[in-house]
Amino acid sequence: MTSIIKRLTAPTPGWFLHADVIVVGSGIAGLATAIRLRESGYKVLIVTKAKVDEGSTRWAQGGIAAALDPTDSPREHWRDTVIAGAGLCSAEAVEVLVTEGPHAVRRLIEWGAKFDTTTSGDIALTLEGGHHHRRIAHAGGDATGAEISRALVERISADPGIELIEHALVIDLLKAEDNSVQGLTLHVLGEGQRDGVGAVLAPAVILATGGIGQVFSQSTNPKVATGDGIAVALRAGAEVADLEFIQFHPTVLYIGADAEGQQPLISEAVRGEGAILKDNDGIPFMAHFHKDKDLAPRDIVSDAIMTIMNKQELEHVWLDARGLGINWAERFPSILESLESHNINPETDLIPVAPAQHYHSGGIKTDLYGRSNLQGLFACGEVACTGVHGANRLASNSLLEGLVFAERIAAFLASGLPERRDVYYHNTATQLLDDSLRRSLQHIMSRNAGVSRSEESLTQTREFLSPLLNSNEEVEPCAENWEMTNLHTLASAIAYSAKVRTESRGSHRRSDYPEKSDTWLKRIVVKANDELTHRFEPVPQVPDMKEVG
Repeated sequence: MTSIIKRLTAPTPGWFLHADVIVVGSGIAGLATAIRLRESGYKVLIVTKAKVDEGSTRWAQGGIAAALDPTDSPREHWRDTVIAGAGLCSAEAVEVLVTEGPHAVRRLIEWGAKFDTTTSGDIALTLEGGHHHRRIAHAGGDATGAEISRALVERISADPGIELIEHALVIDLLKAEDNSVQGLTLHVLGEGQRDGVGAVLAPAVILATGGIGQVFSQSTNPKVATGDGIAVALRAGAEVADLEFIQFHPTVLYIGADAEGQQPLISEAVRGEGAILKDNDGIPFMAHFHKDKDLAPRDIVSDAIMTIMNKQELEHVWLDARGLGINWAERFPSILESLESHNINPETDLIPVAPAQHYHSGGIKTDLYGRSNLQGLFACGEVACTGVHGANRLASNSLLEGLVFAERIAAFLASGLPERRDVYYHNTATQLLDDSLRRSLQHIMSRNAGVSRSEESLTQTREFLSPLLNSNEEVEPCAENWEMTNLHTLASAIAYSAKVRTESRGSHRRSDYPEKSDTWLKRIVVKANDELTHRFEPVPQVPDMKEVG
């Protein structure tokens, strides 16, 4: 049996606010949703865990993918996305992404985002793994996320109809007797009347909380990415899906075995410019694993690197980016700065790299308008599972997904908000876990539920996680302990789903089931009742995308 805590121990709210819509998160998904909602005249309140510009979006290096070039097409983008997704993409969701994507990117430009251009003034497009056309728009070389974040933050800051609460951790969702979501409780770390625990009430809550990075020891995600959105939703009774599909970025700068938290990313675009992975003898190896060599989908590259590392007993492999003929200070200024801070010159030195947790393809299960199974609860961006990514996200589709589905959520709510109802305070028992357990949990997850898993390793993970809930120790309600409890919930659900799927597909690798199986062309949908339970949802297989205009 796999159980999770159903409600966090927290003080009674000491203050209350009201809004039409609450948006939790300040990355591209959250901010774009808020901006579009304001066009319907709604009063929007944005809750963000740190400063408004400190989410995962600002760290996106590669760019945003869309069929913007006349020689490219949504059909080709659809095909590349579905191939990367290894049979589990929702064809309909991908069609929404690739057909609405170009318009969404152009709207982003209208909002003030400035992408790099060619000498003729067109948007400069680059290539990344899994793409067969140059369709990655970038800004500041490798600072795309930072530029997008800047433009969106400037826009919301100028809108008096958008209220912002920074340094706020969501604790739990609030629901009415009919189980509809009517707001949330949160804790604000700061001064003034909002200090401490409060409640914000609204008939529509949009979770856009980003990734799960700190479930693992090494990650490219910022420190604030502790899977809060998925954990909050699970406790409230929302369905989640595809949790086992966790993308490990193959080329993360290796800075030592004891490194923890956010690690420097060496963008896939560096390989798009010609960099080559080599083993400890200086021999390129990707040709032995995939026809696209160093630009193969990320799950294949990560698995290949781990194979070489295990075979040669290495802690990392090497990325050879010498002699690319590029101006690093212009094309990859952020990466160059990071490398130089570790005394690495990419023009003369090999770069040590190894896989680290990067992106979560699963999340809160939604339809094509961001709706969860709970009335009033929506999800957008990395925290959501729209079915776009399937078993493995195609590079640079993440920013596009946040942008496209933000538009769709706002369009749906433009026709009217859900009914506002009184909050029903359930008498569910509460519990917390102490943050002193965090490092042990992270190491267990990295070792047993990382790039490769097995029945044995996942059983060991479960044997570590389950007893933690049996402690009678009184734990103080505070941000660190709330985060730790969310991490435990997420780790439990990931290990549960990974154990159910007895095959290797996309970014889910089972050493005891190394092959794909057609019997697993289905989605694992998980829900928390008295314990975690699951159901299967078939994923229809289609030969190709239908004709689009």
